[in-house]
Amino acid sequence: MHIDSFLTYIRCELNLSAHTVSSYKTDLVQWRNYCTDNKPEEFYPLDITPLDIRQWISHLANKNSSQRTIRRKIQAVRAFYNYLMKYHGLKSNPATEITLAKIDKPLPIYIRPVETNRILSETWDHDDYIETRDRLIILMFYSTGIRCSELMTLLDANVNTARGELKVLGKRNKERIIPFGEELSEMITLYRRLRDDIVESPEPQFFLRPTGEPLYRNLIYNIVHRTLSGRVHSERQSPHVLRHSFASDMLNNGADINAVQQLLGHKSLATTQMYTHITYRELKHNYELAHPRALKKGG
Repeated sequence: MHIDSFLTYIRCELNLSAHTVSSYKTDLVQWRNYCTDNKPEEFYPLDITPLDIRQWISHLANKNSSQRTIRRKIQAVRAFYNYLMKYHGLKSNPATEITLAKIDKPLPIYIRPVETNRILSETWDHDDYIETRDRLIILMFYSTGIRCSELMTLLDANVNTARGELKVLGKRNKERIIPFGEELSEMITLYRRLRDDIVESPEPQFFLRPTGEPLYRNLIYNIVHRTLSGRVHSERQSPHVLRHSFASDMLNNGADINAVQQLLGHKSLATTQMYTHITYRELKHNYELAHPRALKKGG
């Protein structure tokens, strides 16, 4: 009961994304099942102690859960008990006494500009709806840095080629405007012409299947993965890698970090600053390749 009301609260009051709400639900149901030996009707969250949570952490560790996974699950439990304190009379949060392991954030994975340019310079059948749509998806990710969820829910009415702007709905239901250039504008116009000839009774979303139905997350991922696989150095081929590439290339070419923060829709500048590590890494690599005394001679 309390878990359901908590999930409603974070979805409706805090406007957390559907993905976040789903993750919280998975973690809290797992926590409830551990506490009750899979008897959810016996779950009494107000009786939980810090020792119970520590025992769950040991249980997760013994099942080879990663530190990152354990940290995420404890954060979910902590948020749940903060909610119980605020709305259900709980006096203290048993999860606040748990020290979360610090996780070093890996640098974002990105694609080298020469590889991106090679892919986007290839020819395709301009009369083929699927080819044009899939090509546009790659270009839009790289040209605007939008998230997969934002591309999936992008409305046709919010794509303005006259102004060269997209209006997207980001995390916590915050809207932002993203400018785009002539290349993307021309491909949008071509895509719309093909789409309007093929699709009957379309949904309001911009990207559609030939049936007129919107795209779904796995389809978008598969389109990106299929396009990039075996053609880029990146160990991952996903929409988020194209978002990372957009940010790193913008900064490498002199964009102001505050502008990149706004384009990406980051709440904190610190999140955007991780891309400066990428640009520095690339700068150092170029220095070592180019400067005659950058590396020791003869090993």
